[in-house]
Amino acid sequence: MPSPQDFTLITGASSGIGEALARRLAGERRPVALVARRTDKLERLAGELRAAHGGEVQVLTADLAKPGAGAALEAEVGRRGMVVDWLVNNAGFGTHGRFHELPVARELEEIQLNVAALVELTGRFLPAMVERRRGAVVNVASVGGFGPGPFMATYCATKAFVLSFTESLAAELRDTGVHVLCVCPGFTRTEFQEKVETFDTSAMPSFVWMTADQVAEQAIAAVGQRSVLVNGLMNAVAAGLYKHLPAAITTRLIGGMMKPKDA
Repeated sequence: MPSPQDFTLITGASSGIGEALARRLAGERRPVALVARRTDKLERLAGELRAAHGGEVQVLTADLAKPGAGAALEAEVGRRGMVVDWLVNNAGFGTHGRFHELPVARELEEIQLNVAALVELTGRFLPAMVERRRGAVVNVASVGGFGPGPFMATYCATKAFVLSFTESLAAELRDTGVHVLCVCPGFTRTEFQEKVETFDTSAMPSFVWMTADQVAEQAIAAVGQRSVLVNGLMNAVAAGLYKHLPAAITTRLIGGMMKPKDA
């Protein structure tokens, strides 16, 4: 068996924020383990990172929405002699539309990936971090997790769970040497937005958008500095409105903004 080596394990690493995090961390000479469903994209990214930075990059193909995927991933990490020093739970997706018109199987898959897989991987890799008294868990949520989100009801509910779960972990793990961070981006130029075909992204002004690289840079800088990061001034304002305005008002505002194209 190879000698153990510290890695940053990043789920959803084949595109978007996950890919941006992988590129930045590899640029800092951190060994990274890339996890996603699409082996071809992971291998292509791994090749680019090795060529650019010469560091250690591992590819771990896994569909975390499938039963047993978390246990299989943990076993493979152990088989390769890897130590998960940083765990980045970034994998996830969102559905858009009126809940009663959406396929319920897809909504359940969304909950499985956004919530259950995140909790499972945290539960599998966190105990060893606490034992070593070092490490970090970075959970990627959304500014949508601060309140209800009509037309993205399941997605916003899953991100509310991630936000609450992460803040609770941060309190529990204070003084253990393990850092916990919840990253809450807003509108970000990624595949995520491109796949939500029922929402007209062109209606959103350019100043509300961020790039995946901007989100990744802020996230890495925030590890060990705070437990919740809301990316960007506009998103921080939105999170503040969720907290201070009556729920009826914010729900109506968000519902108007996220209304499907055909509404």
